[in-house]
Amino acid sequence: MIQSWMVIGAVTLFIAVGSFFITPVDVKWFARLTRPRWLVFEPLIPLIWTVIFICGAISANLVWQKNPGSLITWVLMGMYLLLEIITVAYIPSMLRWRSLRVGEILGSVGVILGVLLTIAVMPISRVAALLLVPYLIWSPVGTYTTEELIQLNPKDA
Repeated sequence: MIQSWMVIGAVTLFIAVGSFFITPVDVKWFARLTRPRWLVFEPLIPLIWTVIFICGAISANLVWQKNPGSLITWVLMGMYLLLEIITVAYIPSMLRWRSLRVGEILGSVGVILGVLLTIAVMPISRVAALLLVPYLIWSPVGTYTTEELIQLNPKDA
């Protein structure tokens, strides 16, 4: 029998891999942008997001295990999925439209959805809610960084 953690992990991986469909032209646009001096951790961002996605998948599995198959659990799984899709869409969408503002909007929506999901999960599993804290910390950092990029690169907003 397939375990819930296998399905959740596979869906998480499948969605995350979708972010690799970025053409080199798109990356060149982003690479030429002026960055804030304090953005020294940029090479660590893929690793940071990998850890955040793993925490999110574990969180989703804990919620599923509390009440598998119930309507509320399915709604929460949909919220987890939507949050990951919005998060993964951030870079490809921003690069595709060459618009930092698109990234800022998606980042902001992700922050709001992350907060709502954490609040919804809290009564079901405090551990699952705590596993969403890395997202709640890091996502606003990414959104703020995008705002800083807009300030430094107003033509690319």
